[in-house]
Amino acid sequence: MIIMKAEATKEEIANVVKEIKKYGLKADVSRGEYRTVIGLIGDESRVDFSHFATLPGVKEARPIETPYKLISLEYGQRFAGEGERRQIPVGGVTIGGDEPVFIAGPCTVESKEQLFRIAEAVKAAGAHILRGGVFKPRSSVHSFQGLGANGREEAEEALSWLREAGDKLGMPVVTEVRGEAQIDLVARYADIIQIGARNMYNQDLLSSVARKGKPILFKRHFGAGVDEFLSFAEYIAAEGNKDIILCERGILPIGKSKNYTRYTFDLASVPAIQKETYLPVLADPSHATGRRDLIFNMSCAAIAAGANGLMIETHYDPSQALVDAQQMITPEELKEVITACQRIHQLMAPVMQRG
Repeated sequence: MIIMKAEATKEEIANVVKEIKKYGLKADVSRGEYRTVIGLIGDESRVDFSHFATLPGVKEARPIETPYKLISLEYGQRFAGEGERRQIPVGGVTIGGDEPVFIAGPCTVESKEQLFRIAEAVKAAGAHILRGGVFKPRSSVHSFQGLGANGREEAEEALSWLREAGDKLGMPVVTEVRGEAQIDLVARYADIIQIGARNMYNQDLLSSVARKGKPILFKRHFGAGVDEFLSFAEYIAAEGNKDIILCERGILPIGKSKNYTRYTFDLASVPAIQKETYLPVLADPSHATGRRDLIFNMSCAAIAAGANGLMIETHYDPSQALVDAQQMITPEELKEVITACQRIHQLMAPVMQRG
């Protein structure tokens, strides 16, 4: 991390970037109101930080020890100021702001009628952002893969429904991209692009999606530690896109003898991640529990743990959903969840602000 003096000129900043490139590295230049901070991207083992400290306009040059430097809390606070966290505005909604954000909708888009009926219901329940899957990564090739599996024409039609529903209701929309071939198509319709848990380790996909410049909802892989999760989020930041929304969605349990829950909901990771990075952190109780009867409790627990919002799968008739029927809740139940979570947030906010 290279911190420039407040009075550093554009020429001095450009000279530092030029010196960084001599090492075969890329530079991440963050210009704030009071200072400019330059992050180094690449193998820093050969970097002489004492050399950078002597360059004109440089106030301080030193390494950051964590492998996720660009999204580290230290880097963010040096740039944005003590206590500041990243807020991501999307279509009138601010993720990471003072109030929790609720993302809701069907696991998968099945028809225009189904999507619009659910969209109107989750909007009325208090949700801020509409979700709906078109390209579905599934464990079995024999399972429903989403309408996107039926070819580009049907995939684009389903995405256009999602866009139309969002525009009609004044809700930003989020959907998952499963492979690099889908990026341009999804980016044309979605406000937020989701990288699902199964693709957390896909470096090429992360870099390609990041370059679209749209906010990215990045889910933790069910076998990944927090350090791995944040290290792979760094691939997105390294492309200059720091509008990253981290999402905890459960990890593989150890020694489980019976399927009480789908995964272990690692809620301790929410405040732990917030101590490591300035990025907003959401929680997905639907995938974490796999049980609709646990969504209310675990949603409340996630907000109490400090999550900046929730992603909850919702359907007017969960038993009829083609995917993940067992973890869907109704719009009426969603309203109860949102109401309770907002109250919990109001109680917890003063404590959270004290740190």
